Amino acid sequence: MPKSLLFIPDISGYTKFIQTTEVEHSQHVISELLEVLIGANTQELKLAEIEGDALFFYKEDEIPSQENLLAQIELMFTAFYSHLKMLEKNRICPCNACATAPNLELKIIAHCGELQHIEVQGNRKPFGEQVIEAHRLLKNSVDSEHYILISKELATTIELSKYYFSKVFRFEQGKDTYDDREVAYIYSIIDQKKLNLRAFEQPKKINFDSPPNLSHEREYPISAQRLMEYITNYTYRHHWVKGVDKFEYNENEVTRLGTEHICVINGKHLNFVTVSKEVEPGQLVYGELTMSPPPVDKLYQFYILTPLEGENCKLRIEVYWEARSLRKKLMIALLVKKVFKKNMVNAAEKLLVFVSQGSDQHRD
Repeated sequence: MPKSLLFIPDISGYTKFIQTTEVEHSQHVISELLEVLIGANTQELKLAEIEGDALFFYKEDEIPSQENLLAQIELMFTAFYSHLKMLEKNRICPCNACATAPNLELKIIAHCGELQHIEVQGNRKPFGEQVIEAHRLLKNSVDSEHYILISKELATTIELSKYYFSKVFRFEQGKDTYDDREVAYIYSIIDQKKLNLRAFEQPKKINFDSPPNLSHEREYPISAQRLMEYITNYTYRHHWVKGVDKFEYNENEVTRLGTEHICVINGKHLNFVTVSKEVEPGQLVYGELTMSPPPVDKLYQFYILTPLEGENCKLRIEVYWEARSLRKKLMIALLVKKVFKKNMVNAAEKLLVFVSQGSDQHRD
C-alpha cells in the first residue's frame, strides 16, 4: 500500500493558557489561531479532527515532496507567529488571555505510513498504528516548545537528510521509546525571528485638536477591566444600546484595533471600526469610528475607563464628529446634537442597570 502523510500542528502552552486566563477570550484566541493554521494549508491536507489545541491533518496515499513539505511547515509557522504579532500590537483588551497570547508557541509533528480508516456515522477517519504513533510523537524529549519533528520514516521517504539546513531549519537527531519500541526522528527548533513574518497595518491612535463635541461621565460599581469587557464584547450590546435592530460581528474574534462590526438601524447598515486615542496612564480606552450616519462625515465615539477605589470605575464617553458642509453643520446644531446627547446618556444609564443586575444572567 502507498504511504500517507500524517501532520499534526499543536499549540504549545494551551493547557496553562486555558486554565489561567479568562475562558471566553482564551477560547477566541485559540479558535483564531486554529483557523489561521487551517487557512495556511496549501498542500490540500485533509482535516481529520480538531483536537482542542491541535489539528490532525492527513494526505491519503500521497507524500508531498521534500520541498513542498518544508514549504508547508514554514508557511504554518509564519502564519501562526504573524497572527500572534498582530494580536499583540493591536490589542486593546487588558485581560490576561489577550495579554499572554503572544507567549503561545507552535510545534508540528510529521509522520507517514500505511493508513487504515474507521467510519462512524458517515465520517471516515484515519485509524490504526501509524495514527497512534504520530500522536505519541507529541510526547517527546525535544527541549523546546517551538519545533518541527519529522519521523525517520518520513525523512527517509522524502530523502530529507539530518544535515539539511536553511535559514529556518537546522535539524538534529532524536529518539524516544514508546511501548518498548524505539522511534527515531529528526527535529529543528524554529526561531520566529528567522521567519518572514507578514506585515500588517497597525492603526494609529487618533489625535484631536479640539475638545469632544459631546461628553458624559458616570461611575459604575464594577472594575474597569470588567466594564471594558461589557463594552467591547458586542454580545452584550443589545442590552444597553437601544434602537438598534441587530449587531453583526465575528463572534469568534476578540475586539482589537481594526476589528469591525455593523449596527443595523431601521434596515440601514452603519459600519464601525475599532480605533483608539491617547489617554492617561492607568486608564483603559475603546473607540469606534463610523463614516455611515448622516449628516456627519465621520463620527468617533470613545469609552474611557478610570479605575477607582475598590471594585469601582468611572466611565467617560466622548463623541467627536466631522461635518464638512455648512448645511450639515446647521443640521447637527439644530437637530442631531440633542439626539446624540440623549442617546449617549440613555446608553450610559442602561449600562449601569445592566452591570448592576449582573450581566451574565442576561446573556443570550
